[in-house]
Parts: sequence; structure tokens; C-alpha cells
Amino acid sequence: MQQHKNAFELKAFLLCFVINSFLSTIPHDTFAQSSTNQLTQEVGSLTYPKTRRSDHVDQYHGTDVPDPYRWLEDSDSDETRAWVEAENRITFGFLESIPEREPIEERLTTLWNYERFGLPRKRGERYFYSRNDGLQNQSVLYVSKGIDGEPRVLIDPNDWAEDGTVALAGWTPSEDGRLLAYGVAAAGSDWREWKVLDTETGRELSDHLKWVKFSGVSWLKDGSGLFYSRYDEPKEGEEFTGVNYHQKLYFHKIGDDQSRDVLIYERPDEKEWGFDGHVTEDGRYLIISVWRGTERKNQVFYKDLAKPDAEVVELLAGFAFEYDFVGNEDQTFWFNTDDNAPLRRVLAIDVNNPQRDDWRELIPEAKEVLRGVGVVGDRFLALYLKDAASKVRAFTLKGDHVRDVDLPAIGSASGFGGRRSDRETFYYFSNYTTPGTIYKYDIESGKSIVFREPKVDFDPNVFETRQVFYESKDGTRVPMFITHKRGIKLDSSNPTLLYAYGGFNISLTPGFSVSNLVWLEQGGIYAVPNLRGGGEYGREWHEAGMQEQKQNVFDDFIAAAQWLIDNKYTSTEKLAIRGGSNGGLLVGAAMTQRPELFGAAIPAVGVMDMLRYHKFTIGWAWVSEYGSSDEADSFKNLMSYSPLHNLEPGTNYPATMVTTADHDDRVVPAHSFKFAAQLQHAHSGDNPVLIRIETRAGHGAGTPTAKLIEASADVIAFLTKVMGQ
Repeated sequence: MQQHKNAFELKAFLLCFVINSFLSTIPHDTFAQSSTNQLTQEVGSLTYPKTRRSDHVDQYHGTDVPDPYRWLEDSDSDETRAWVEAENRITFGFLESIPEREPIEERLTTLWNYERFGLPRKRGERYFYSRNDGLQNQSVLYVSKGIDGEPRVLIDPNDWAEDGTVALAGWTPSEDGRLLAYGVAAAGSDWREWKVLDTETGRELSDHLKWVKFSGVSWLKDGSGLFYSRYDEPKEGEEFTGVNYHQKLYFHKIGDDQSRDVLIYERPDEKEWGFDGHVTEDGRYLIISVWRGTERKNQVFYKDLAKPDAEVVELLAGFAFEYDFVGNEDQTFWFNTDDNAPLRRVLAIDVNNPQRDDWRELIPEAKEVLRGVGVVGDRFLALYLKDAASKVRAFTLKGDHVRDVDLPAIGSASGFGGRRSDRETFYYFSNYTTPGTIYKYDIESGKSIVFREPKVDFDPNVFETRQVFYESKDGTRVPMFITHKRGIKLDSSNPTLLYAYGGFNISLTPGFSVSNLVWLEQGGIYAVPNLRGGGEYGREWHEAGMQEQKQNVFDDFIAAAQWLIDNKYTSTEKLAIRGGSNGGLLVGAAMTQRPELFGAAIPAVGVMDMLRYHKFTIGWAWVSEYGSSDEADSFKNLMSYSPLHNLEPGTNYPATMVTTADHDDRVVPAHSFKFAAQLQHAHSGDNPVLIRIETRAGHGAGTPTAKLIEASADVIAFLTKVMGQ
């Protein structure tokens, strides 16, 4: 969908696809020969490092809160590094002792070895798309003259690092396709360096943009320069932990040094504001979406590029609603917005008469939530969600319904990008048993044909997916997808993996995962409830799971687990829970609130310290979602569910493997470090409680294929061992 890439899309927990592949990986032999001076403690059958507990105490609104593992926030200290070595030695020693692990990894490797394509993007006569031959660590970017032309390698990031940990992190061709700007990310960091190359010769130009984070780029129509947003260079030693404030919007002229870039917009008086600059398709305007954290509300400013000295105009001021810029017809701008429409609608605003009374509604609010709108071939292509599955409808530019797009099945569709002059577009479709297939859609006829279809070594007819609805604690009706082999017996004996997210207006829709497929092949069940806090039913569904309503998310998750047990899909001993990032918080909260309900837990890169999350990198941006411990009322609410602060000594917790990465500069690893240390201190049972710490990795983006396979094998083997599968 051709919509502005605002803060929500660029930084806030939008890596569910990586988490589905079991993120946070590390080569098995990395720490095999390491030595440590850590003392140890025995819990059950394992011996853990005896992690030092300090007497550090913080006071929040008259309440003393101990933080004995504060020293683990310094990820580069010698003591922390020694602790990481010791923990990894125990974890990988445990994993390597599981006999099922090797055949699991072999099956994963076989299944993962299939050709994968990205959606083609047309600029001028050139088509750009990514391709992975199967086991390449990073996908390769290709270009061709015409859609059926001979493809030529444009960028192969597999040549950038021997271990595959330097990734291509975004690419944007100029309007005529002659130049291409591309982002580079190292070791999974959110920091990007942007470069430019000539697509005809493959020659890299001198342009080099640094300290870019949470920003794409947008070209002038003539390709002479581009707009991007960046932060000031951080202080030495604070690159991965320092707080990110005061983003600024710049213009870079091709061929210039970055020091000569022109500052387009900044707000020194508003340190939390960020800016996404987008040039309209006609090249006339620069649309500036102003974001503030991950809040689903933004402002919209614009600059007339036809007037060199034009001022930035505040078109939609105040953070009252969300406005996604869709496109324009001369001086009329189109927006997909929740302004007086919780399920969203499309409005037209004339910038010469921007008063609310002069706004025109083009596509009214429907019964389903409108998630995105593109403009291709003089049509609006609108993507809706109905009970977390995709529906796509085509409209004229006057808002008249033309047709519904016939999708292959119930599942997830994305794409539908392009230009108004294009007569075709491409979209990506998948579900839990259908690998991502690319379709070419003809705008005039409304027909779809398969463009690229992957061949994966499995029979999808062996499996089935059904959607059920269950009641949460307060009676709210919540949907859940359940996938398993056909003909399973509901006798409470099936190993079940319950995965969820529940936050930031992010929707979990059906998608294919090799890791999940191996789990299903082994007889496991994969269940995904669409919890409150997500975006599956619009703004009200999201707001029902944020700030003081956050407990609703945990209640929805716990109710899903109980429903699966009550309906004999599984039992406590056979039920594992998993989630990453905000979903890691979900798992941490659920296992501390109901430790007796689950057999195993996999919290990945989770937000575990709810009192201090806002003090690192971009954590301050989540205050709109969670609240802040700086406020007395929010402190009380956060303290009630913060996973780190609700681990009770003497409790028998489920078998747990925490996963994180030492270069995660979104959810800093201290969250997982402190949680794992406290969990090992508090745990009284025989269940293993481990932490798996990746080196040279971040929040999950750009993780090499080899490491994804290795991580998946470790997680499935862990669950197989602890649940007796």
C-alpha cells in the first residue's frame, strides 16, 4: 500500500516475521571454550551462574523498589560480558544435549531451501525486486528492463560480511529508476547508513548518509536529491543505549557531502517529534508526517516544492487523529484517517480550502477496519481486515466501488503499490499453510495471475486452519486461529504453541513460517489469538489494551490458553507460550501472573522492566502505549504487571528460554538480562530457566538465514525436550 512510512511502521515492534522465525541466534561453539570466574547456584538439575545482587534501590513516588541487577544495564562491562559467557555456556550445553535437535535442524534446512521473491517495484522501464535462492543469508536485489527482462544483480549484501550480519535495510529507486538509494544495517542495529548507486553501471556514488534511524528516503521527481531524517551523532559509547531525541528532516543533493545537506524542518522545542518526508507522485509537494513516539496520531505539514522559498505549512495540526497520506490530485490531498471514524475512511482536503467544513468523504467507514490504501491505475485499492484476514476493494478516485479483489483464500494480502499511470500492480499473499506467493493484478479487468510461486517441500493438504472465538475474562469476544494436522484427537495430549503480540495497533494476520511448519509436522498445534491492543478491529480495539487497560491484553492471552485446555486441544504440561518485543512483555506478564498454567515460555527481546524502559534509545516513544513510571498513577499500573518486578521467590515457573541480542538498540538487552537473572534467583522448581544471548545481532531485522535456522532448531528442540513431545 502506498502510504506514508510513519513512526508506527518504522520503529515500533514491527518485526513479527522475524519473531515467527525464532529470533536471537548464536553459533553453538561461540562460547564453548570460554572461561569465567562466576560462582554458581543449583536450581533443579541445572547449575546457573550465581549472579551478583547489589543493594541498589530506587524510590518511585514514595515507594522503594530494589534493582539488584542494575549493573547488567552496562552491556559492555567486563562483569556483564563474563555473565553473558557463563549463561550462554549453560544454555548451549543444555541445547546440545538434546538428541532431537540435529534432525530438527536438518528438516528446517531442507524446508528453508526454497526460492523467495520480494514484490517488484517499477520505476521508469526498470523493475526492482529481491530474490533469495533458498539458503542465502541475505536476499539479493535485482533489476531488469521490463518485467520479463533478463535480471541483473544490483546489490548482493552477502558480500558485505562473512557471517551475513550486515543487511540491506531498505531501498528506494529514483522516479526514472536511474539511481537507487539503499540502507545498510550492521549487526541488527536500528541505525542505518544510506548510499546511492547508478543502476545502469552498478557504480556506487560518493553519497554517504550516517546516523539515520526510523526514516526512509524520498526522491525529488528529477532525481537530483532526496529527503531523509536523522539524529545528531551520539556520544561515544552511547550508540546503542543513548536516548534518541530531536530528529531533523534534511534534503541531500546528489554528489554533496552530508555536511552540506539542507535542514528542511526541526523543532528544538519538541524533542520527541519525528519527521517523515514524502514527495508526492507529481513532484509538487513535500508531505511531512509529524510523529510523536508510537502513538497512532500524527500531524501533517507540507512544503510547496515549486516555490524554492516556500514555508512549511501546518495543514493538520495537533495529535488528535491518524492521517496517512494516500496521494493527491493537484492541490487536493487524499488521506486514510480515523478522524471521526474509528475503523477509518478516506477524505479529500483542498489545501486552498483546508477548513474541516470543506473536507469531502470519498470512501466512508465500513464494517471492517481499513488498514491501507494505494493509488494505482487511477484506482484506490483499499486493504481491509475482517476478523484478522485480508479483504481488498477497488474504488474510483471519486470513491465509487468498482469491485472486490478475489484473493486466493483466507489469509493475508499486502502490496498493491505503484503509480497512477500503471495498469498493473503486484501483491503478496500467504497464510499459515501457503508460502508467500506473488500475484500480478490487472487494474482494468480485476484479474490476478500467479507471478512467482515458491516450491516448498511439504504437502499443505496435510494441515488445516480454523478460526474460533472465545470469551476473555470480561466477556469480550476474541478471535483465534488454530492450525494443526488434519484428524488430530482432542484428548489434551497435543503439544501447543500459543503465540501473540497484543499492542501498538499491530495486527497479527495469517502468515507462513518454516519454523512453525516443522512444529506442525511434529504433531504440534500452532494457535494465534488476536488480542486487544492490536489493530484487528480498529482504534477502539487498540485503546482497550493500552496504558491502564493493558491488563486486558494479558487476560485475553490467559483466556486463550484456558480455552485450549478446556477444549482438550492441550494441557498445561503441553502448552508453550511465545512472543517477541511487546509480545515478550506479554509472555513475561502471563508467566508471572499464572505460572501454573503453562508448561513452557519463550519470551524474545521482551520489554521486561516497565519502570525503566523509557530511559533507553527509543523507549520513551512507548510512553503513549504503556504510561511512564515518572507519573504516580502510571507507576502503580506498571508495577502491577512489570515482569521483572513480579517474579516471586520460591515459585515454580514454567520451563523458560529467554532470548535477546547484545546489539538490540530498540529493546536493550538489559531487559532480558535482568529478567533472566531474577528468574533464576526466584525459581524453585526443576524446570530449566535459561537465557540465549546472540552476539552481533539486534532486534531481529536482517538476521542471516543460517542463524534463523539455528535459532529455530534451538527453540523447537527446547520445547521438545521440556514438554516431552
